[in-house]
Amino acid sequence: MKPEESLTAARLQAPRAAAIAGILFSILLMTSLVLLRLSVPVDPLEAGAWLQTRANTVALALNLVPFAGIAFLWFIGVLRDRLGEREDRFFATVFLGSGLLFLAMIFFSAAVVGGIIIAHTADPQRLLGSATFTFARAITYEIMNIYAIKMAGVFMIVTSTLALRTGFIARWIAFLGYAVALLLLFSSRYIEGILLVFPLWVLLISIYILIDNLRRSSPAASHNPGVSKP
Repeated sequence: MKPEESLTAARLQAPRAAAIAGILFSILLMTSLVLLRLSVPVDPLEAGAWLQTRANTVALALNLVPFAGIAFLWFIGVLRDRLGEREDRFFATVFLGSGLLFLAMIFFSAAVVGGIIIAHTADPQRLLGSATFTFARAITYEIMNIYAIKMAGVFMIVTSTLALRTGFIARWIAFLGYAVALLLLFSSRYIEGILLVFPLWVLLISIYILIDNLRRSSPAASHNPGVSKP
């Protein structure tokens, strides 16, 4: 294979990898969030009855989080590769930083909930109703519904801005990202399950990138190399 053909193949594979990673992240995170929402009451001051009846379901949801995080990291990396030389350093820094902070907060919250389950298994009577349980439950609620959501909103704003500046995704997806990001920034805890809109938006981007990649690599596009699509 000629060097030019190898470079073309690599450029075609990168968007596809981003799309697959984004789809995996969206499915895994949405599944985890739905399982948690169905198992754990929204009220951060609840008594912890779910530990006796839904602990296994919650543990399953938590086990999905690391894999969702890995897929999200892959999505960020390959998305930056799709941007290539068009990437702006300022926006790239905020893009990467907000994504990493979002993941760190998701991981920390999952670890705290996992610790609650382990502590309850070791000594159920001492944990329920204790100050330790109340603190751990409250800090998880605050991180997920305030700080992680805000970082997701920042990530969406930066990604949408990069999309408008470089055209790596459709403009209407970028404008939709702005609208949803504002919803995340200013609603957070007031709308139950609002964090689900973030993986849904990533899923939309991933499907668009996958379709766009397939269109670019179609036989019709290969016979007309001089035609470039936005």
